[in-house]
Amino acid sequence: MANLKKLTIKGFKSIKELVDFELTDLNIIVGGNGAGKSNLISFFKMLKSLMDGNLNRFVTSNGGAGDLLFNGRKTTQLMEFETYFGDYGFRFKLVPTPQDRCSIESEARFYKYGYTGWWELGDSDSDLSAMVMEATGGRSDAKYSQPVYDAIASWQIYHFHDTSDNAPMRHYEIVQDNKSLRLDAANIGSFLLKLKEEYSEEYNEILNAVRIVTPFFDDFLLEPRKEGVKLEVNLSWTQKGFDYPMQPYHLSDGSIRFICLATALLQPDPPSTIIIDEPELGLHPAAIAVLAELIQDTAQRTQVIVATQSPILIDQFGIENIVVVNRENGASTFKRLEEKNFSEWLKTYSVGELWTKNVIAGGPVYE
Repeated sequence: MANLKKLTIKGFKSIKELVDFELTDLNIIVGGNGAGKSNLISFFKMLKSLMDGNLNRFVTSNGGAGDLLFNGRKTTQLMEFETYFGDYGFRFKLVPTPQDRCSIESEARFYKYGYTGWWELGDSDSDLSAMVMEATGGRSDAKYSQPVYDAIASWQIYHFHDTSDNAPMRHYEIVQDNKSLRLDAANIGSFLLKLKEEYSEEYNEILNAVRIVTPFFDDFLLEPRKEGVKLEVNLSWTQKGFDYPMQPYHLSDGSIRFICLATALLQPDPPSTIIIDEPELGLHPAAIAVLAELIQDTAQRTQVIVATQSPILIDQFGIENIVVVNRENGASTFKRLEEKNFSEWLKTYSVGELWTKNVIAGGPVYE
């Protein structure tokens, strides 16, 4: 599946205008609180929701159409988006409805070798995408929209922040829920059980990563139990030198979060793009260094987008991997760094130190 190579966003949340922004295989998004990192992640969530037929579920959960428009309805009348996946592309406009929902005003798909490049799919005046219906409808022209649909539909936007006692990742899940790792790792036990049975190489890579970060960890104890008519499994585990079955609640927040991160990054059949928001939360600096290695390795197999504020994590990457988010006149700006602009600084300081010292500008902006 093709990666997202270039995108344009206009009028969405704090992003007034981001035009022809290029993405690479590895993208580390950094910025101060409120700069707009989360709003870029929200764009990916919105586009995946559109592919899944859940556009207005996304709109409602984000406060309604008025809250999605840059500075609200009085300032912005519509949102425009344009994406390129190699030789293919997709663009569309969203407009607010009186019910504070969103309707698709127009859509077009792109094929580099087509007669005109862009092919208008018309105004649907609904929340159902004409491009999605074309891609999934079995028609002959689906070959032009299918690559875009497949790429976006495969995206996984992971958010492992909730590691509380009630977090789904700490509880049982049916063993059949193992097709893909859920966004909150609710099925982490089921998914690891599948890897153990069918993908031993990847399973052992996950084990090795967890053992580096948690030296007392030995192995997962993925033994299904029968609960009524269901077979369920949770994230039980064992310590080195002991056979007592430890439970998920015995894992610290950082340990269980790292297990989820390692599983997401080392999964055998990754999506076209993996997106992770602030993966460093609760991790020891040594664990963050291991996490960075996993991110770099994964970027050799698929596209990775990570939003972070951690100087330690940033330190592990080349400056060309860094995209800095700032706010100017109330709008988010995005700029990919170039090593030539920091070559003298890098002789003395690391990338993370340049971020901390605000040489790489990305701290609080007082407007």
